[in-house]
Amino acid sequence: MLCIFLTILYFHSLVLSNPLPSLDKLQLSPPAMGPEALAFDLEGKGPYTGVADGRVLKYQRSIPGFVEFATTSPHRTKEQCDGTSDSNLGPICGRPLGLGFNYLTRELYIVDPYFGLLVVGTYGGLAIHVATAAEGKPFAFLDGLDIDPLTGIVYFTDAGDIFRLSNNVTQIILSGDTTGRLLKYDPKSREVIVLLRGLSGATGVAVSKDGTFVLVTEFIGCRVRRYWLKGPKANSAEILINLRGNPDNIKRMALGDFWVAVNIQNQQGPTPITVAQGQRINKFGMVLETVTLAAEYNGTSISEVQEYGGALYIGSLFANFVGEYRD
Repeated sequence: MLCIFLTILYFHSLVLSNPLPSLDKLQLSPPAMGPEALAFDLEGKGPYTGVADGRVLKYQRSIPGFVEFATTSPHRTKEQCDGTSDSNLGPICGRPLGLGFNYLTRELYIVDPYFGLLVVGTYGGLAIHVATAAEGKPFAFLDGLDIDPLTGIVYFTDAGDIFRLSNNVTQIILSGDTTGRLLKYDPKSREVIVLLRGLSGATGVAVSKDGTFVLVTEFIGCRVRRYWLKGPKANSAEILINLRGNPDNIKRMALGDFWVAVNIQNQQGPTPITVAQGQRINKFGMVLETVTLAAEYNGTSISEVQEYGGALYIGSLFANFVGEYRD
């Protein structure tokens, strides 16, 4: 299923569209690029983010600026990797994508398409490998991650066989790939199991506030799917909402709604333009709010929208900053 719609049709469907306050740029140290996903620790410090050169960085407001916190590759050297955006160096430098804190242990879990699922302690450093396969099948391209704050169970996504950092977005969308998986890691049993197969570009994941279900975004399929963990529908899945754009990460809000990063291809004019938006949805699949980020991100796509501490934070594979909107 392809979701290439005219922007005018998309805007017609909105429930509420709000203007954002001015953008503050939490600048990466040049030439670092690509803050794809964001996380905050138990004390509210951060954001932490993985960048293209294989590092996980931590934002320190006292500087202000980002400092190195962790790395994912045992082969990485600062001389070869720091500041690179060369995807060919991924197997050497690593490329941290989704990340999240287990607030019970204060450990940071990270997914890396080259090195699998990893974890690093409070003081950072080289992350420890947790898993590189599930039920006998190696991970193809790990992308999204979330952790149940009540249990510490890690939910993460394997986007699918077509996904490579060197592949362009159009190639991925047109592939129609359905090899994505939703996975679960239990730190107590140290077991990884597959919850869902056959997903069309499993990019983002978010567990509900009460732990009864988990949502997974399908980038190629243009939808959000719900997998029930508890209750009468336990171990079954359903489509929560179909979207008019390609969703990337999805993040739970404090009160239980979710922000989805959505990129819409505007076909008006000779050259397609990406319109980056954040959609706030609820557990019933209703779009409650939409914010448009096209002006701030100059027609490039975004990967994450996360609300934390009264601000809205934006991640993007193509930016050299983390966007912060604060009233």
